[in-house]
Amino acid sequence: MEVLVLGAAGQLGSCIKKVAAETHLDSISFPDENAGNILDFEGLKRLFIAEQPRFVINCAAYTAVDKAEDDVELCGLINKKGAANIAMLCQEFGAVMVHVSTDFVFAGDSVGLLKETDIANPVNVYGLTKLEGERAIAAVLPAHFIIRTSWLYSEYGNNFVKTMLKLGSERDELSIIADQIGTPTYAVDLARVILLIVGSGKTTYGVYHYSNEGVASWYDFAQGIFDLSGTDVKLSPIPTSKYPTRAVRPKFSVMDKAKIKETFGLEIPYWRNSLIVCVNQLAFLAAI
Repeated sequence: MEVLVLGAAGQLGSCIKKVAAETHLDSISFPDENAGNILDFEGLKRLFIAEQPRFVINCAAYTAVDKAEDDVELCGLINKKGAANIAMLCQEFGAVMVHVSTDFVFAGDSVGLLKETDIANPVNVYGLTKLEGERAIAAVLPAHFIIRTSWLYSEYGNNFVKTMLKLGSERDELSIIADQIGTPTYAVDLARVILLIVGSGKTTYGVYHYSNEGVASWYDFAQGIFDLSGTDVKLSPIPTSKYPTRAVRPKFSVMDKAKIKETFGLEIPYWRNSLIVCVNQLAFLAAI
């Protein structure tokens, strides 16, 4: 297969599968968790031998941000060692690696758009292990695209949109954090960009930032979800201090996307416009 997708059963992997089907891309493989176990180096090597991929897309990650604070070893294994395993095999087999990372590699203590060249300084275990994964890839594999993204949601898996819709059907009032600022990103949009990069033929390797356009707080995001879904819920904005979590979150993690737009000629959808698509799709799926 020309393209191998690891972590295929997760949210982003499912979105890539959806986009690949829509675009009739058939030279792409989605191995199950056993065949594509990124912590099993020898098993992964057997998969590379069988598939002989030209591109490997890594969607596998430990993403439970709060749980990671107490599950440091496993989080590090998946996000660093797993990424390094893939990179070493890509180097051995001459494949290009596309790896998905996160805005959580930044501390979130600035108010300017975050560029790829800005200093990464994670404030939680999840962000630290994702940064370590980035560095492990860069150390062994020149032919890599690392794409940092933020606040992913879609019709698949567990995410903020689906959680809000569930809570909105159960409660009349909700309090949502209003002082953490970022950009919601529709994972289907990201999946399209990843497959565009794979098919572009470009060798401008390195780190790129991708999210939808615009800026929002979690409160804004929740309000958008309820507005667009016609859910009648009273929302109250609250500061982070009123909703303490195990892991610290970046206060501001809006990324500058000029590099990826210029390199690949992208027009990126505004976050609310993509949210409309997702909410409508979820309503359609609920009705069938």
